[in-house]
Amino acid sequence: MELALESGGHYVVVAENGRDALQKAGRVMPQLIISDWQMPEMDGTELCRRLKWQPAFTNIPVVLLSAMPELEIGPRYWSAFLRKPAPLDLLMHTIDLFIAGRLTSARMASRGEEAAPSRWRSVDWRCWP
Repeated sequence: MELALESGGHYVVVAENGRDALQKAGRVMPQLIISDWQMPEMDGTELCRRLKWQPAFTNIPVVLLSAMPELEIGPRYWSAFLRKPAPLDLLMHTIDLFIAGRLTSARMASRGEEAAPSRWRSVDWRCWP
């Protein structure tokens, strides 16, 4: 999967488990996260839940992969769910849709068109000591 993503032009950071992925996401600020459901130390659902609780990661799409069927119980913290073995073309199409959607919304926000409300306001650098 890493090779397919990189040959598709994506920069890939690999994590060994959910805890490692959470730490690396804080350093890299990914555009999209792909996670397996069953992992050691922290599973994919817990990773998704912890990511969505942090304001910096709330809008980052998460694609969750699993050989098990998707659970219908509780809140859904991921953006897409694919059963393994997921066809590579479907996975790449899903990733491209999410990345294109994030680029479009970022471009609209930079122009001031329908920017999402935020409690954070920029500070005028001339007022800073």
